[in-house]
Amino acid sequence: MTGRLTIVGLGPGAAELQTPQARAALATATDLFGYTTYLARVPEQEGQARHGSDNREELDRARAALELAYTGKYVAIVSSGDPGVFAMAAAVFEAIEAGAPEWRSIEVEVIPGISAMFAAAARLGAPLGHDFCAISLSDNLKPWETVVRRLEAAAAADFVIALYNPISRARPWQLGAALDILRGVRAADTPVVFATAVSRADETIEIVPLGDADPARADMRTLVLVGSSATRTIARPDGRAWVYTPRRAGAVAVGKAEECAI
Repeated sequence: MTGRLTIVGLGPGAAELQTPQARAALATATDLFGYTTYLARVPEQEGQARHGSDNREELDRARAALELAYTGKYVAIVSSGDPGVFAMAAAVFEAIEAGAPEWRSIEVEVIPGISAMFAAAARLGAPLGHDFCAISLSDNLKPWETVVRRLEAAAAADFVIALYNPISRARPWQLGAALDILRGVRAADTPVVFATAVSRADETIEIVPLGDADPARADMRTLVLVGSSATRTIARPDGRAWVYTPRRAGAVAVGKAEECAI
């Protein structure tokens, strides 16, 4: 007999940004797995077992959850943001591919969540209004040389760039190095956003020009958005600003423009 494994996106932080589907999955699971910091965001329920672990134990967490699901339990693994964006969904499928053949019979469901780049973009206006990409600055699972090549390519292609995992105690220099690479391609007045703890009580959002972007503004809770050559800011009377990237390449579209949706 096999159970189910659900990989649940918790969203960026605020409970109201969790989807009803995510809340239902969390309420009905017999066992919850996750990084302890993320598990703390899920209300405890009587009779529900919790299996917390460190943030660098993704594969071990996935294997343990799969083993338990195979015994017939309904298991949920939690991720911050969206589980498919630099998170647990990929770890689970990696474990399935390399693991016991019987794990392939487990019913696995991925429940999406609001990723940090979308939560931050919503606060700002529409910085992702045209082509964009997401790059993790962590070199735990890929060499730094790969990060550099991807940054250079994204900068040359003029994408808006969302930088995940920008800095940590073990990696205090990498965001500064990334910003230096981007300064070699982008204009000094390109808008850069430091969005920290979006939707939580200690949320901070700062908009600075690339030339003045200081990596000390970021921590591991920060999503850094670097604008393209087309990204603009609109000053507001209260001193804040909106940030948006026009939908049409090469010019600000004022009239009717083609819309697309996925």
